[in-house]
Amino acid sequence: MSAPAALLLAVLAFALGSIPFGPVLARLAGGIDLRAGGSGNPGATNVMRLAGPGWGIATLLLDAGKGWAAAGPLARWLGGPDTGGPALYPLLAGSCAVLGHLFSPWIGFRGGKGVATSAGSYLALAPLAAAASAGVFALTLAASGYVSLASLAMAGSFPVAAVLIGSTRAALPTALWGALLALLIAWRHRANLGRLARGQEPKIGRKR
Repeated sequence: MSAPAALLLAVLAFALGSIPFGPVLARLAGGIDLRAGGSGNPGATNVMRLAGPGWGIATLLLDAGKGWAAAGPLARWLGGPDTGGPALYPLLAGSCAVLGHLFSPWIGFRGGKGVATSAGSYLALAPLAAAASAGVFALTLAASGYVSLASLAMAGSFPVAAVLIGSTRAALPTALWGALLALLIAWRHRANLGRLARGQEPKIGRKR
């Protein structure tokens, strides 16, 4: 891929990731302003808390779809069948989609915590590893009731799963990329980590 094509991929992936599905669906659900309630976050968890499970699940799927579409079809379309090394262009596209979600220009360069969009990118890059990390999320959520803890567990488990069961050709670059995303997700959850340490983090289904 040429440098202009790589730049175009990065810009399109960022634009795709920046679509603020959470605030849009919350408005459709009844004029709800996510900034004024719950955690104030535009992600799926806050949509679920304020607008209901159906709207929250829809937000989750759409946010994950941004990451999958960027690292999958969009990267293949612009990068061609040979993506220039071990998942180079899918990794670029997935990264830009996550950054677009985190710093959406449509909502003042704010955004969610990147979990769903990262998970969608995982699915495009390493489906088996993504399935394993989704299992870790589900088990952690069932055991603890904390979405934040389950999200961190999923992000932390993906790099390990990528090495153990991912594609041989792309396992190490994907794992390193996943580790960087895990650090970014942990940073975005720093307030949650503080509440978890103090025993003040709300469990799923409970309002703040």
